[in-house]
Amino acid sequence: MAVSNRKTQLLEFEKPLVELETRITQIRQLAEENGVDVSENLKLLEARAAQLRQEIFSSLTPIQELQLARHPRRPSTLDYIQAISDDWMELHGDRQGNDDPAMVGGVCHLEGQPVVMLGQQKGRDTKDNVVRNFGMARPSGYRKALRLMEHANRFRMPILTFIDTPAAWAGMDAEEFGQGEAIARNLREMFSLDVPIICTVIGEGGSGGALGIGVGDHVLMFEHSIYSVAPPEACAAILWRDSQKGPQAADALKITAKDLLALGLIDQILQEPLGGAHSDPVKAAATLKASLLETLAKLKTLSVQERKKLRYDKFRSMGVYLEKSQGATAPEI
Repeated sequence: MAVSNRKTQLLEFEKPLVELETRITQIRQLAEENGVDVSENLKLLEARAAQLRQEIFSSLTPIQELQLARHPRRPSTLDYIQAISDDWMELHGDRQGNDDPAMVGGVCHLEGQPVVMLGQQKGRDTKDNVVRNFGMARPSGYRKALRLMEHANRFRMPILTFIDTPAAWAGMDAEEFGQGEAIARNLREMFSLDVPIICTVIGEGGSGGALGIGVGDHVLMFEHSIYSVAPPEACAAILWRDSQKGPQAADALKITAKDLLALGLIDQILQEPLGGAHSDPVKAAATLKASLLETLAKLKTLSVQERKKLRYDKFRSMGVYLEKSQGATAPEI
């Protein structure tokens, strides 16, 4: 049953590995049924499977990283919140008559520390994704997030945000209700908050939809997550008028955690279990919790003014580069 369920959500580059694991399972079952000792052969095959898994997941292309970030079984915001927090209480509403299910948040304790956690929430199946709008928040979602962050600031609680969205919702209704203004207001206000802010890209961080809850003192990113100015398919449609050139756009956009760390856009990469966070969600959550606690401890040693300056300087320096010599052209991006 487990193998069948996995096949229904199999990524193309995982096929050789799953075929080998299926073969190992079949051999083990036949050996048990016929009382044959094939332990030595199984050890060789299992070693080969471990080696193949390491080879596959240590050399993924940007578009393959994107596929992992979008994996339907990848842990979501609520999965992580429920795994790492105590006394979680979700809060609803933007106090303007709306409550966007694509943005969730509330108060809880993290190892005894009161904190506010919030982030985009995708669905697990088609029906749930329709309700959650595939994790694409509307203006009311960003206003709800800002209300929760202001609540945290008022009561001196650190803010932990979890980013997982292809982009903010770009429908007509979103424009009518001020999507751009809602995101811009969040950016402005997050720079002014006094409490520590830690942002974590847990899956897909796309466009202003991600940045609307992404201004923090420290930005974490899971190893197989992506963070981009636009989804590669949208970028390809704009630049080449062909969304099928998404892999080419993914390469050019530098969307992977390693690329972004090298560019100084994030502060730390969180290692995932071999095979991706969905292969061992408990281990992924433990990694996240440990990093959040360590980072919070460091941020609390800084004064409010030092944290706000750190936050401002981090984002002000993004995109800065030095020309190599007189007459040198700007580097290609």
